Amino acid sequence: MSLPSTQTQWVVTSKEKGFDGLVKEQGAVPQPGDNDVLVRLHGASLNYRDLIIPQGKYPFPLDLPVVAASDGAGEVVAVGSKVTKWKKGDKVTTLFNQWHQFGDIDTRAASSGLGGVFDGTLRQYGVFHEDGVVRTPSNLDHVEAATLVCAGLTSWNALYGLKTLKPGQWVLTQGTGGVSLFALQFAKAGGAKVIATTSSKEKAEMLKKLGADHVINYREDPNWGETARKLTPNNQGVDHIIEVGGAGTLGQSLAAIKYEGIISIIGFLGGAQPKESILETLSRICTVRGVYVGSRQLMEDMCAAIEANDIHPVVDKTIFTLDQAKEAYEYMWAQKHFGKVGIKIE
Repeated sequence: MSLPSTQTQWVVTSKEKGFDGLVKEQGAVPQPGDNDVLVRLHGASLNYRDLIIPQGKYPFPLDLPVVAASDGAGEVVAVGSKVTKWKKGDKVTTLFNQWHQFGDIDTRAASSGLGGVFDGTLRQYGVFHEDGVVRTPSNLDHVEAATLVCAGLTSWNALYGLKTLKPGQWVLTQGTGGVSLFALQFAKAGGAKVIATTSSKEKAEMLKKLGADHVINYREDPNWGETARKLTPNNQGVDHIIEVGGAGTLGQSLAAIKYEGIISIIGFLGGAQPKESILETLSRICTVRGVYVGSRQLMEDMCAAIEANDIHPVVDKTIFTLDQAKEAYEYMWAQKHFGKVGIKIE
């Protein structure tokens, strides 16, 4: 089968025009170098990060114009002459930071994000270094697999990257965003107890179906941190917290955390200027850690766990096409989704 010479792709052209800076265009199908693979992309998904890049609010390196989005999965259709890991027909999923292979992230790896510095996945074909993709779990379709790239790996890193989650430990998740839902699924698969917070009865029911042991409505209980602590044995507190609210929730997270527990800062939906002092980590004897996705090594571990436990990501019921990518951005920005927003690439 001969490959086309052009393809449809969505490019972020500006960080000052909002979603008007996201432009659909025809681009060349790239050719793989000696150590690269050419992937026919079949699935993509969106993250909050993708929404704020064209709005100029993203704090990490960018090199515009750039093909949008980090999350992609598809099939290898060509390989470079020196590639040893992959062959035509292999199903693969992209690595968020292409140069973060193992261990701690460094400045070079932090400047290698797909859809930020390197061309991303809102296109039909992409070239990636052979170490810039991982094997797709055999139990997932392409759209499901795409959701692992950012939200899935961030969550896995939070629970397993610094101090490994152990069976019987307690995890607290906030809300029903992608990272929080993955954390719930991974924690339950790892034998942990999970306390989830949410704002509605409908979402509480969904969280319980996914396995949450306790659900707290934070609108009804503003002191949910103390409530969460009282749910744990001897009121000792929770071992891991997936912190997505920032200024709006950090105080409650500090109230809930166990001695030597870890609060993983994933986002700052409630603002980036918390009232609490960082010195509270001393009186609480805890670690507060920023998490920036994760390495290929961590991603391979995560994919193995997903396959072994037959975990399926929570994907919103509305799946968009590549032509509808801008509509997908607007849908997610309006917070109409539950779980990950998926895009099917024909």
